Amino acid sequence: MSSVEPGRDPGGVTGLGVARSLLAEAGSVVVLTGAGISTDSGIPDFRGPNGVWTKNPEAEKVATLASYLADTDLRRRAWRSRLNSPAWAARPNAAHIALAALAASGKLHTLVTQNIDGLHQAAGTDPSLIVEIHGTMHQVMCMTCDHRSPMEATLDRVRAGEEDPPCRRCGGILKSATISFGQDLVAGDLRRATRAASECDLLLAIGSSLAVFPAASLVPIAHHHGAAIVIVNAEETEFDPMAHAVVRVPIGEAIPAMMS
Repeated sequence: MSSVEPGRDPGGVTGLGVARSLLAEAGSVVVLTGAGISTDSGIPDFRGPNGVWTKNPEAEKVATLASYLADTDLRRRAWRSRLNSPAWAARPNAAHIALAALAASGKLHTLVTQNIDGLHQAAGTDPSLIVEIHGTMHQVMCMTCDHRSPMEATLDRVRAGEEDPPCRRCGGILKSATISFGQDLVAGDLRRATRAASECDLLLAIGSSLAVFPAASLVPIAHHHGAAIVIVNAEETEFDPMAHAVVRVPIGEAIPAMMS
C-alpha cells in the first residue's frame, strides 16, 4: 500500500506528480477507462459539458434496452446513427498508446474499459488483458437467439435499404453488442474485473464520471483491498475523496506524462 494518504492531494499538476510516483512504485496496475479517454480521438463523451446526452437527452433512449426493443422507429434512427458514428474513423490517441506501453512493460494486470470503441486494442494493448465491461460496437447481437456477427456486415444491410435489419437466423431484433441500460453485464466479465480490482497495487481510473455501476464499484473495491487510487478526469467524481491523487490535467497529456 502507498504511503500517500488518500484525500490529501490538491489535484492538478501536483496530482500528476503524485500519480507518477505511485505508478512507479506499483507492481500490479488495474486501469479503468471511460469515455473521456476517447474524446481526443474524436468520439464525444456522454455526460460532459459537450456530451451526447447533455446536448440531446433523447439520445439516451437508444441506450435503454426496453425503449430500443419496444420502439421500431427508435431502432431505425439508431441504425442510421450508427452509419455515421465518428467512432468508425477514430484512431488511438496518446493516452491509449501510453497505456499500451504500460501493458508492454508487464505492470498492467487488467484494463477494464467502459468504452465500446476498441481503441485500446487498436493501440496495441494485448486483448487478453482487456475487459470490455460494456461490450463492443464492432459486433451485433440478436436479442432472441444471442447470435453475434460483425457490425460492418449489418451496416451494409442498412446501406442497402434495410431500416431495421432482423436476425438472419431467427428473425429477432438486432442491436449492437453493447450493454444497454436495463441489460445485465456479462457475468464472467464482471467477475474478472472485480477480482482484478481486489488484487492490484494501484487502480488508475481515467476519463470516467464513476457514476455508472457496477463498473464504478471497482474503485471502492480496490481501495478496500489496500490499493492506491488515482483518478484522472476533467470533472469531480464522488470517489475523489478516496483517491491518493486526483489529476485534472488533460488526459492526452496526463497519461503519457505519468508513464515517463
